[in-house]
Amino acid sequence: MKPATHPQVDYGITVDGRDITRKIDPRLISLTLSECRGGEADQLDLVLNDADGMLALPPKGALITLKLGWVGQALVDKGSFTVDEIEHSGSPDQLHIRARSADMVDTLKQRAEKSWHGQTLGDIVGEIAGKHGLSPRVDNRLAKVEVDHVDQTHESDLNFVSRLAKRYDAVATVKKGHLVFLPINGTRSSKGELLASASISRADGDQHRFHTADREAYSGVRAYWHDPKKAKRRGVLVGLSGNAKRLRDTYGSEADALAAAKAEWQRIQRGAATLELTLALGRPELIPQTPVRVSGFKPAINAITWLTVKTAHTVSDGGLTTRIELETADSKSDDGKVEDVQADDAAPEASE
Repeated sequence: MKPATHPQVDYGITVDGRDITRKIDPRLISLTLSECRGGEADQLDLVLNDADGMLALPPKGALITLKLGWVGQALVDKGSFTVDEIEHSGSPDQLHIRARSADMVDTLKQRAEKSWHGQTLGDIVGEIAGKHGLSPRVDNRLAKVEVDHVDQTHESDLNFVSRLAKRYDAVATVKKGHLVFLPINGTRSSKGELLASASISRADGDQHRFHTADREAYSGVRAYWHDPKKAKRRGVLVGLSGNAKRLRDTYGSEADALAAAKAEWQRIQRGAATLELTLALGRPELIPQTPVRVSGFKPAINAITWLTVKTAHTVSDGGLTTRIELETADSKSDDGKVEDVQADDAAPEASE
């Protein structure tokens, strides 16, 4: 009987178009790619052995591309990254290179001021995308949502569009020249393709951590808006009133307040259970937003449909491992109801 063979990690790295994979392979101490759902740029960390002092420091702004996988299989394209931090330490001498997703346009981080009135999410995201030379990709349903009023006050476009995404329980990110705005619980990718779900068995991993919080800690969410017809502050409630979380902001319309309350209620429900997994055999195809089903755990854990929040793929002496953070994908909200604000509701305590 032939001895079992273990999969061998494989990767490809270029710097400014030059393939340096074989050059750095004998020097590689670790490679870690951290991917987030939205707002934050994906981050690539390379730690290289420079005991002989022969490594040149890469220039800031250098463009790194990464492909990751296993020998004998097609490598997964993990994107492009711009070098923005370099550290040399010793002894023993090591070079640490940190690069962040090249998709993040620097101008997105510049502060701006603007008020938006009666425009759809599609219009707003489209205008911001065009301003930075990006193409918008907005979910069809979200694109039609009308925003009564929202202010951008001394705030970067990146922060503003991320805040807008949070209000509508969406994810906003930049991918390959597109400003993407999609619902968190959506079933399609930024290209409009159906997201393939992943199956993970307990046998695939070394470690896991399941945590459940009291879903009943909050019974619902209240948000507030100013009703110009009645010249008074009013509220909307999603869920039940018993121990409802109250949002701090006062919104410009009933529709805006209701959208914010629904989004927060869905976030609360998704956070009711979390699962962290470290996979001994890395799965580089796993990315944030991937739906996941698990098996081999407790029945209550296996029964949950999970949604990927963060991934970290690491190459080291131990091969290729993947760490993923999951939250429950099951979140829903009712249509909500309008309330007149009572005296004890005058001071909402929670931020959006």
